[in-house]
Amino acid sequence: MHVAIGGVAAHLPPTLVADDEIEARIARESPGFRPRPGAIGKLSGIRTRHRAAPGEPASDLAVAAAAKLLSGSGLGAHELDLLVFASASQDLVEPATAHVVAAKLGASCPVFDVKNACNSFLNGMQVAEALIRSGQYRRVLVCTGETGSRVVRWRVADRAQFVDSLAGYTLSDAGAAMLLEASPVPGIFHREFSADSSCWDVSSIPGHGGANSRNPVTDGYLRGNGRTLMESVVRGIRPQLDAALASTGLSREDFALFCVHQVGVPHLRVFLDSSGVPEDKLVVTIADHGNVASCSLPLQLSLAIEAGRCGPGDKVAFIGLAGGVSVGTLFAELPS
Repeated sequence: MHVAIGGVAAHLPPTLVADDEIEARIARESPGFRPRPGAIGKLSGIRTRHRAAPGEPASDLAVAAAAKLLSGSGLGAHELDLLVFASASQDLVEPATAHVVAAKLGASCPVFDVKNACNSFLNGMQVAEALIRSGQYRRVLVCTGETGSRVVRWRVADRAQFVDSLAGYTLSDAGAAMLLEASPVPGIFHREFSADSSCWDVSSIPGHGGANSRNPVTDGYLRGNGRTLMESVVRGIRPQLDAALASTGLSREDFALFCVHQVGVPHLRVFLDSSGVPEDKLVVTIADHGNVASCSLPLQLSLAIEAGRCGPGDKVAFIGLAGGVSVGTLFAELPS
């Protein structure tokens, strides 16, 4: 049994926030510290990012994308065999956000969450494919909703804390969904994942787990080491991509599209320089849409399909990176 991508959709909240608005809010809420004008744009290359409406949770963003996908596919939520919510964000500590999404969609199938930071969606695809290939399900909806704007530190003590919090200023809100289905012909044809878990603290959001004291001053905000993350792009992605191409007998030119997780323009430039992937095979979303975390890969695929840059029979590569810890590579051929 093979597994094919039956459809993909993304949802981008209409509210946009520019760099100068981010810097103005930091200055307003940080007595004694004011970021240098243009610093965020210079360091990240991001111009605008999306913002969910107040009171709009991650599940709503996932539902918006999933409803769009199901409508375009001519399917009802009752026809799903399994729903996987695969995201860095979540509505609640418990229960699984997948339950909230299913209830809002009107689905009655089994559900669960998959969580691995920005690689969550790619891992969700991995799990869904394995379950379909095992014969347990035939049609699985993998969806995500990201509300990264709610883990941004606005009150900054000094430049060191600003740099430590910079990753948060890149974050954008979005939703995405993908349908994976049993197929008689090949769809997903290669997958490989690796992790260097000793780097788990390169990027983190402390404060919601049992290992933390729940300090209201320091907890609940994204922190990260941008230099170490950039180094991990070079260290982790190129070897895995080269191995994947070698094992499948393919070259970079055989692919119509490379969907690559994008955290900042400098990081994307390092990826291009080190990976050998031609820039014209990317959909660059980071500058105008920000870092949409786990929505990054399905967003790029949906935009490419809408623009006619890929279609039936084309090969697509998905390359994920999560906080310098996890790397994933998945190859698929779009159904004819």
